[in-house]
Amino acid sequence: MLLFAVSLIAAAGNMALQSVLPALGRAFELSDTLVAGAFAISALMWTLTSPVWARLSDRLGRKRVILIGLGGFILSMSGFGLAATAGLEGWLLAVVAFSLMVVARTVYGLFGSAAPIASQAYVADRTSPAERTQAMSWLASAQGLGTVVGPALAPFFVLPLVGLAGPLYAFAAMGAIVLWAVWRYLPSGDVVRQPTDRLRDPGRGLWRDPRIKDYLMYGLALMAVQAINISVLGFHVIDELAVEGLAPSQAQPFIGVAMLAGAAATLMVQWGLIPMLKMQPRDLMRWGAGLALVGNAMSIASPGFFGVVVGYAVVSMGVGFARPGFTAGSSLSVGPHEQGAVAGLMMSLAGISFLAPPIIGVGLYELMEPAPFVFNVILGLLALIGCFLSPVLRIGPEDLPDRDETPGPDTAPASQPGPEGNR
Repeated sequence: MLLFAVSLIAAAGNMALQSVLPALGRAFELSDTLVAGAFAISALMWTLTSPVWARLSDRLGRKRVILIGLGGFILSMSGFGLAATAGLEGWLLAVVAFSLMVVARTVYGLFGSAAPIASQAYVADRTSPAERTQAMSWLASAQGLGTVVGPALAPFFVLPLVGLAGPLYAFAAMGAIVLWAVWRYLPSGDVVRQPTDRLRDPGRGLWRDPRIKDYLMYGLALMAVQAINISVLGFHVIDELAVEGLAPSQAQPFIGVAMLAGAAATLMVQWGLIPMLKMQPRDLMRWGAGLALVGNAMSIASPGFFGVVVGYAVVSMGVGFARPGFTAGSSLSVGPHEQGAVAGLMMSLAGISFLAPPIIGVGLYELMEPAPFVFNVILGLLALIGCFLSPVLRIGPEDLPDRDETPGPDTAPASQPGPEGNR
């Protein structure tokens, strides 16, 4: 449950930030594309540091790296809130305040990937191949629940004294509570494997590894689709409601409703359909790409707030299928000594997907409203075709229940108590 809380609070805080970001950008009178582009720095830091945290999770231990990641989350959210308050209250020029917000977000880019990487590796250390798809789905469902909680709670924290910065302070405080709980109660069981020579730079080696290369390409496409939809959503809702005379700040609850619908769709998939149907990674990936394609097509064909919500919900269903599919598929395709490296690469996809795709998506949106959704339809179609043309994705990992992951004589123990001991 503690790892569930770690994933939950990170997802909730980030989605709360994402829900207020368009209104903040409009309040500062900044270009939508500039707002999206400025945060590419954070995504770049996430991408560059993910392999580093993967190696450190093997050397320092999963628990310690989770704590570092939570600390970065708290520092980033509180710093972002202070910068936003300074800009909204007129204590700083809008451009200065926004620059400080970018710096605070970059802190999250540096440290934010540590917790999810170590959490995924922690789960992989403690599950058999047959159990891992369900375990990864459970961990992913925490992120799904966070995407419900964040946008749902964010409007309630937009209070008179703190304004749009209120949700940032609130989730920083919640993150501090989770950090204390993890420090106090999570069993260490820290991994002490020494990486092999092949894995000293996991990002360089495994990106070209034929066992997981196609999973990475698929994941990159679907994560890019999700990043574009998330980045465009707030601006799309604000503009649809502006036709009815609502100001950007008044659109905040409606942005929360749209995000809530998407998150609920993801949870329905990860908590209901995946456990019930017991689907294998290849099936999850096929359904994921297909639904992402359909959802974006619906966003093109159904204008208005209702169309925005329904299209985003269907895309979110697709991501709910796809993410545990390519995450579990890649994990099951490698040995136990490679789990930290693979977890790092999976997390780096989140950073890479928020480099160019949001800039492209929001830029296309400013050019023509349906353009980013057309772009996503093309990406979804390519991913779906890849599921059937790639031998790796079409066949999937080898027979899961019978696969042997028993450490060999040269493999260091998968886990043992760290310096803190097992609590």
